[in-house]
Amino acid sequence: MNQVIVRYGPSPTGIPHIGNIRTALFNFLFAKNHGGRFLLRIEDTDQARIVPAAVEKIKESLNALGISWDELFIQSQRLEIYQKYLNELISKDLAYEEEGAWRFRIKTTKEKVSWEDVVHSNVEFSTSVIEDFVIVKSDGFPTYHFASVVDDYEMKITHVMRGDEWISSTPKHILLYEAFGWQHPKFAHLPPILGSNHKKLSKRDGAKSVLEYIKEGYLPQSIVNFLVLLGWSPKGNQEIFSLEELIKEFSLDRINKNSPIFNIEKLNWFNGQWIRKISDSELVTKIYAQNTKFNKAKIAQVLPIVKDRINFVSDFSNIANLFFEEPNLKNHAKEIAISKKVFEKLIDNLSSTAFWKEEAIKTTVVKIMDTQNLSKPQVYRSIGIALSGKLITPPIFKSMEILGQNKTIERLKNATEKLKS
Repeated sequence: MNQVIVRYGPSPTGIPHIGNIRTALFNFLFAKNHGGRFLLRIEDTDQARIVPAAVEKIKESLNALGISWDELFIQSQRLEIYQKYLNELISKDLAYEEEGAWRFRIKTTKEKVSWEDVVHSNVEFSTSVIEDFVIVKSDGFPTYHFASVVDDYEMKITHVMRGDEWISSTPKHILLYEAFGWQHPKFAHLPPILGSNHKKLSKRDGAKSVLEYIKEGYLPQSIVNFLVLLGWSPKGNQEIFSLEELIKEFSLDRINKNSPIFNIEKLNWFNGQWIRKISDSELVTKIYAQNTKFNKAKIAQVLPIVKDRINFVSDFSNIANLFFEEPNLKNHAKEIAISKKVFEKLIDNLSSTAFWKEEAIKTTVVKIMDTQNLSKPQVYRSIGIALSGKLITPPIFKSMEILGQNKTIERLKNATEKLKS
């Protein structure tokens, strides 16, 4: 096999949604699995639909997932190349001008156009349904059909992997290849991702951009892991894959013919798995990027006691905010289940605790529980509310250690003032 060369050809008409990025991911993995090249080709020949800054968002989306390209091409900068090949078709009487646009003349004795699709096996179309089609518009820019064929030839593309909405266009492309006397690449048309209603994936079902998901607290690793399993199956039962592992494992023969269903719960599960899999230092960096008002050293100190409880980067601020913000006792003050007298005794004993570590703090609290005949839920929850203003907190004694003796006593006193005797 010649060196594998593939391309991802987004149009800069907006930020690519997650289904579009899956196509890029499959191309990238296949190329790297074979030691080949992955090209990024900005297909901007439809000038009227271009969205400013879309190209940068496309690059940002790919970079966020670790999908790096070997070379970048921009079709609007290649007009002379398309003109050269248009002239060749004109000289062969295979292109003619009509109403300001150039059309490709269908001149074939073949009854059918067929190809062996990597995903869908043999596909064929009757040539009787293919009419002369526009290849260069009146504004001088080529259509997708013409530009993609010329570029795939010029760039020595070996495999075209794209959404199966392009299956019906492939006969036109094959006829163009034949008109030039070129061998067409292998085609692999990917079934679309469907929503839970088994219809086209909508924004509500999950058709958002990678950048939106990352902003919401999803890790790039979990997005990659989730996306690759939407339409591709590994050999064994392994589900958690790094990008490097996927490069080694990926093959076209394991792409499924049926459309996968987007399952947000599965994405959430992957995210929780990767939250616990990545290093604390990497997670600290991601948390800090979302919460720059937090102290980075404090995040690193707190993370070990909350890591098992978070499924999203954004969860950290909700679970661990007691270490960064003063509590609001309005919502749950009534649920403090110990008396003001007990709180005052607790404050006195904790104030005299010389060695402010988790075990020493626990010993002091448990001793008061025993002498006052109080249950663990009563005391632990009450202290948690006093410290955080919430019903659920990280491990309470470790939290008190990290919060510090002075701050812990201060918050317990504030809560005490709101209690009746």
